[in-house]
Amino acid sequence: MFSIKPFRGNNWLRPRDIYDMFDEFFNDPFFAPYTPTFRTDVKETDDAYLIEAELPGVNKDEIKIEYVNDRLIISVNKDDNINEEKENYIRRERRMTSMRRSFYLEDVDDEKISAKLENGILKIHVPKKEIISHGRVIEIK
Repeated sequence: MFSIKPFRGNNWLRPRDIYDMFDEFFNDPFFAPYTPTFRTDVKETDDAYLIEAELPGVNKDEIKIEYVNDRLIISVNKDDNINEEKENYIRRERRMTSMRRSFYLEDVDDEKISAKLENGILKIHVPKKEIISHGRVIEIK
């Protein structure tokens, strides 16, 4: 949480040191707000990108996949509601989770992107565009 500061004799509590101490304290990851996310593996082959995202307990209708401006965006919006009614007792619990990841993938054939959700693993196949060269060889004389 705090880094070690060297002892500077009589002037070890300079104003700059105090500001640094407060910055380090409040910028520590311990105080960062919790942002839910999901683990993702991205693999590149010669002709495609292969993406695997761990999404246990998520249904396919809660997942949105977009490809915009060379970015593949995976969004999850999960809404859990539990309603339990007994005689005079009513219990309602709600939990809403929103997660989003984006990946920069260039030269993608976005018309052929495919996705499959199986056993909590989202597998996305992102084929690359075929680069066709219409160049010619010029001989130097």
